[in-house]
Amino acid sequence: MATWERLAIYYAPPADSALWAFGSAWLGWDAEAGAVPPRPAVEGLSDEPQALTVSPRRYGFHGTLKPPFFLAEGTTAEELEAEAEALAASLAPFDAPPPALRAESRFAYLGLSERCPRMETLASACVERLDRFRAPPSEAELARRRRMTLSPAQESHLARWGYPYVFDQFRFHLTLTSALAPETLAATAAALAPHVAPFCEAPLPVREIALFGDPGGGAPFRLLRRLPLGG
Repeated sequence: MATWERLAIYYAPPADSALWAFGSAWLGWDAEAGAVPPRPAVEGLSDEPQALTVSPRRYGFHGTLKPPFFLAEGTTAEELEAEAEALAASLAPFDAPPPALRAESRFAYLGLSERCPRMETLASACVERLDRFRAPPSEAELARRRRMTLSPAQESHLARWGYPYVFDQFRFHLTLTSALAPETLAATAAALAPHVAPFCEAPLPVREIALFGDPGGGAPFRLLRRLPLGG
């Protein structure tokens, strides 16, 4: 496996799905193909899509399960891949509740229309069972996280797991925008609504997890391998 600065375990919609195609095109980066797809025509935006999607474009269209981390000393990407593959094989595939478009906390994203314990279990398993591969965060990274107002539970998770939003603080989301001003966020969500409405009519298939790699230097993440649930 090539050298990657950081690695992450994400949910990525099925490669042949309309949701993956739209999300990748909207963000302006297909992390699996390593290509820039044509942008969809979305009317009613108050700014260009390029400006609205700067932050999520770098990470690719995904739902975070285990957030990006540097490899711990004495571990390798190949070992992580093998263990992540075994973890995926030990968990059954499932359908999550249909997505729902949200616009809150300055971001537009696709969340789930209702709570999904099986998605929570999947995320928790990725965080906990792969944690030996995660190097401790730097003081700069901890300070950056703490610039946000963290609850006592989130602070505890940050100290133990290197990320505040895990376990009881986990909320599944497929991010669609960078942090936006309220007026821009409202206009963007309204413009996106008819385009994402078809994806909100059916359950979200969860058949695999995906290993993503960060090449460093601000370059966009790549989807390295899809790992099927249930083997």
